[in-house]
Parts: sequence; C-alpha cells; structure tokens
Amino acid sequence: MNNSRCRIIAVGKVRKRWVQEGVDLYLKRLPGLGITELRDSNPKKEAEAIRQALRTDEYPVLLMEQGLTLTSVDFADRLRDLGSERLAFVIGGADGFTDAFKSTARWQLSLSPLTFPHELARLLLLEQLYRAQAILQGSPYHRA
Repeated sequence: MNNSRCRIIAVGKVRKRWVQEGVDLYLKRLPGLGITELRDSNPKKEAEAIRQALRTDEYPVLLMEQGLTLTSVDFADRLRDLGSERLAFVIGGADGFTDAFKSTARWQLSLSPLTFPHELARLLLLEQLYRAQAILQGSPYHRA
C-alpha cells in the first residue's frame, strides 16, 4: 500500500490530547498519508466542503455505520486490489452525511457496527490503515 495515494478528510478537529497523540503516532508510521480537516457545520454545508476538498482523481470512501464491515485482512486485500487509485477516506460530522452525498460515494465503509465519536473514528481508521500495510508487507504486527 502506498500511503501517498491515501488521505483522510475529516469534519471537525481532534480535541482530546490522548487521541491526538495516537493520531500523531500512526501518522509517523504512515509517512505520506495526510489529513485534511474541515470545519463542522450542518450536513449540507459539510457535504459541499467535502466536495470542494476532494481531488478529481480521488476515490471517496465514506466512513459510516451503515457501510460495509470488513475484517482487517479483507480491508488490506481491498486496498491492494484498488491498485494505484487515490483514496480519500471521509469522516463526516456528528449528524452524518446527506443522502445526496452518500449516493456519490463508490464505497461506504463501517469500522464497526458500534458508533464512535469522529475523533475515535479517525484514530481507528489510522490504526486499520497501518494494520493493512503490515498485513500486505507480511509484518508480524497483525497476528491472525
């Protein structure tokens, strides 16, 4: 997995220091992966800001409770199978995405059937991206 072809677009800021420390740790482990933070507002305004932040060559992956739930190995395989496509993992605000915006995504991903605050979703996503990289590289980080 090439980290420079992935980024995270996240509505809202990380306010808890311990979460930011975790985010910083995984960003160091995933050089080239960036996070674009957008101001939280209402779902319609957030959707427009996300549209503006997306690059024309990016494949948007919306993180949402109703999305596809994968194992870590399946997630790694899916990332591998996407080849060189640029990915933008999008974490919405507290009120989620509009139906119109959901329909524009080619892939919707759920990190868990549980609901998490956006700060924790960001940290969990980063850990899973790191785990996927480890799986694809055959690293012992992931113990199946």
